[in-house]
Amino acid sequence: MSKPVTATCHCGAVELRVTLTDGLNTARRCDCSFCRRRGAPAVSAPLGGIEVIKGAEKLTLYSFNTHTAKHYFCSVCGIYMYHQRRSNPNEFGVNLYAIAGTEPTEIEPVPWVDGVNHPSDRT
Repeated sequence: MSKPVTATCHCGAVELRVTLTDGLNTARRCDCSFCRRRGAPAVSAPLGGIEVIKGAEKLTLYSFNTHTAKHYFCSVCGIYMYHQRRSNPNEFGVNLYAIAGTEPTEIEPVPWVDGVNHPSDRT
């Protein structure tokens, strides 16, 4: 586990303390119908790895299809903060670019995963 980091939304209404599974090494993007529109890469955190420091009442939930994945956004500025993953419901994906001190030009390119052909969708 990594040292805790701080993640904030754009307006500052929501602040998280996040303990990442393996720092920024788990960064990835998903090409499912939702994530491709959201566009933000995510890094991994265990289920107990997120603490809402400020703005719990400002977080809003979006869930669709199987309702396994639960996506949390700031209700004020709309920034995606984190989600409970469908690919592994025992972990969270955290918006990489909401983490304080991340610099996109130093992290890109972030690899893509195939969320369109999710194993749960196979019959």
